[in-house]
Amino acid sequence: MSNSETLFITGFPGFIANRLLERLLRTDSRNDRRFILLVQPTLTARAKDEIAALAQLSGKPLEAFRLVEGDISQPGLGLTPENAALAREQTTHVFHLAAVYDLAVERELALRVNVGGTRNVLEFARSMPNLRHFHHVSTCYVAGKREGVILETELRHDAGYRNFYEESKYLSELEVDRLKNELPITIHRPAVVCGDSKTGETAKYDGVYYLIHYLLRWPNLLSLINIGNHEVSLNLVPVDFVVDGIAALAFDERAIGKTVQLADPSPLTTNELFNAIARSINGGHSRITAPAKWVRFFLMLPPSPSITGLPHHAVPYFFVKQIYDCSQAQELLAPHGISCPPFESYVTTVVDFARKNPTL
Repeated sequence: MSNSETLFITGFPGFIANRLLERLLRTDSRNDRRFILLVQPTLTARAKDEIAALAQLSGKPLEAFRLVEGDISQPGLGLTPENAALAREQTTHVFHLAAVYDLAVERELALRVNVGGTRNVLEFARSMPNLRHFHHVSTCYVAGKREGVILETELRHDAGYRNFYEESKYLSELEVDRLKNELPITIHRPAVVCGDSKTGETAKYDGVYYLIHYLLRWPNLLSLINIGNHEVSLNLVPVDFVVDGIAALAFDERAIGKTVQLADPSPLTTNELFNAIARSINGGHSRITAPAKWVRFFLMLPPSPSITGLPHHAVPYFFVKQIYDCSQAQELLAPHGISCPPFESYVTTVVDFARKNPTL
């Protein structure tokens, strides 16, 4: 078998996929990796611009990148016979990132793209004679409504889900997990992804950004009453840690057959998170903590989203009593020198980006 590597990536162009591609280019010591990027037809022009920028940045010739138009929700990924044959024959590593990332997604769309799409990508991967590693990007929230410690070795449960996003990602991970004995699979479960720890850059304001924007409205007043609590943690990971983790394990055979939770091993409670953000904004901190039951009741009132900026579908995530064990991820990433930075070490960077970029 040739030692050359051809990487097939779904979900490009996208915030994490773009950064992963850039990271994989930087670690290409032999400068001989080639990339096949599955792109939806409506995003082709944007994808070409992204590739041109990455090629110039890395010094990689444009010939090393092949954009193939398709759709994971279609049989055979919607590829032309020529592109399908090329991808099957040449691919050595698959990175499946394409999905609908939306807590408010409707069930039909979530099942068609996240579950059916994953099933189609797996079926396509099974026809690749030179496949060495299949990477699937999932989420820690496949745990649904489970509470307590969530192990990387656990998946199946009947606790239910808060929304169709969670359900679809759970069902799609089941599709991947059942083929671990047939394909060289690694499953990556990021926690709540936020901006880059060095630049603060992000592509979407959700998760912790609801709290950041809430405090940015009237920081001197709103920071006095802490709406977090001491019982629940919001596990945050910067996008650069997630990308570095996936890239580090991209060619690590020790990761084959494993599920890794890319999470903060020491997450802040939502009360601590509130104060960390408040300090980064105006140097202050809360004087009192509102009872969690009162906060949740208020946040679910009809007018609350227009007042706080927090949509109802995001409210439960500030009250999720889950702890994500990441011992397997830590063990695999330690030799690569990669660990999750604590939120307090980059909170000012993330807040400053949100302050300077009120809209994206």
